[in-house]
Amino acid sequence: MKVTKTDIEGVLIIEPRLFNDARGYFFESYNRKNYEEAGITADFVQDNESCSTRGVMRGLHFQRPPYAQAKLVRCVKGKVLDVAVDIRKGSPTYGQHVAVELSEENHRQFFIPRGFAHGFAVLSDTAVFQYKCDNYYHPEADGGISIQDDTLGIDWQIDPTEALLSEKDTKHPLLKDFDSPFILKEK
Repeated sequence: MKVTKTDIEGVLIIEPRLFNDARGYFFESYNRKNYEEAGITADFVQDNESCSTRGVMRGLHFQRPPYAQAKLVRCVKGKVLDVAVDIRKGSPTYGQHVAVELSEENHRQFFIPRGFAHGFAVLSDTAVFQYKCDNYYHPEADGGISIQDDTLGIDWQIDPTEALLSEKDTKHPLLKDFDSPFILKEK
């Protein structure tokens, strides 16, 4: 597998090695040993899947400590723009984001460490999105920042007037009004 570091430390793009022949393709979507060698040591305990239609935007979500989650995400059908925003107080990249297109064609995966808000926009007619989490979901720990915050500089590739958002996602604060529960720990 090919692992690409991004401009934000810890956020990684993973491209698995595909084996193609006349029958189709095969690849390992997860192999703990290979991921640990790449520096991803998260102990994944929960897998989730969502199906969404074109124009759906989900996020920007996170779980507050002590229930914070690292995620390994991928799109198994269709195409999404996936985004991670650094929300760690004291981080030199606080408020910055990494965006990557994930699709059934490119088979990319995106690793998002704890301390990041995560969201995606559906760019195809439908998209099936899967993610592994290293902590269990706790509804009382739900948090988010506004997916429509223009100051984040994210080009969602969707007309904002046509975006489909949940009621919950329309109520998240802008980054400037947000008091992050995450603090960057010195190494």
